[in-house]
Amino acid sequence: MEEMNKTAKTQFFFRPFSSDPEVQMAIFMALLVMYLTSLSGNAAIAVIVQINPSLHVPMYFFLANLAVLEIFYTSSIAPLALANLLSMGKTPVSLAGCGTQMFFFVFLGGADCVLLAVMAYDRLVAICQPLRYTRIMRWCLCVALVAGSLVLGFLLSLPLTILIFHLPFCRNEIYHFYCDMPAIMRLTCADTHVHKTALYVISFIILSIPLALISISYVFIMVAIVQIRSAAGRHRAFSTCSSHILVVLLQYGCTSFIYLSPSSSYSPEMGRVVSVVYTFITPILNPFIYSMRNKELRDALKKALRKF
Repeated sequence: MEEMNKTAKTQFFFRPFSSDPEVQMAIFMALLVMYLTSLSGNAAIAVIVQINPSLHVPMYFFLANLAVLEIFYTSSIAPLALANLLSMGKTPVSLAGCGTQMFFFVFLGGADCVLLAVMAYDRLVAICQPLRYTRIMRWCLCVALVAGSLVLGFLLSLPLTILIFHLPFCRNEIYHFYCDMPAIMRLTCADTHVHKTALYVISFIILSIPLALISISYVFIMVAIVQIRSAAGRHRAFSTCSSHILVVLLQYGCTSFIYLSPSSSYSPEMGRVVSVVYTFITPILNPFIYSMRNKELRDALKKALRKF
């Protein structure tokens, strides 16, 4: 009972980026602008796809779901991070609150990675099997693929979060701006070998397997594009994939650097900087990359803006 009461009263604090209040305020303003831009950009894509009948096709259905995922994903991190920047790291987070944040971060981030693999499969079918595309990518399959991404993210996140938060903690200052797994495990006074192995296995499932499927898909896509005779046809086929490739490189590059690197090489300072990229910057770039490189979506956005 005493141990349960002690656990229930555990509170964590996030280490400030800087001891200088002016630097903290500058970082706060930068992250706030990025967060609001991410929310508005991803919300715009989701709404535009919903209200435009011409965009009611599998590719944009997956893109709209990715945008919604990005909204919830960045919102699981940003509000608490911004509050701590304003308070110079004095805003506490309870054990339950930290566990909840970690669960949603892994859940939504995992679903995001799987959904990117689903989008690669959609492009594979569209380019390699254009005549059978509508028959293969039926709406029931599209909904099942999105639901499967969420279920897989949930099933991988829940046991990892429970495993980590059963550890005894002997320190309470997190060298990060959110409850990230490597940063939390550095606070424990117990052996974390099993927990680090579990984190690596789950990271491998979430990152390496979808990335391998994306890579295989694009090998077949590139072979099919090369065989297209007209230059205009090759350009159109490649333009539908290039934005997805850029997003994949950003998302998988940064997350693999943090979660698939050997634990002995983990640097808290570097981890915090790289994490800003995939929690704040990537969710901003997704809508801009897709809207700038996709003519149909760009035209739909322009049409919607003209109405206002």
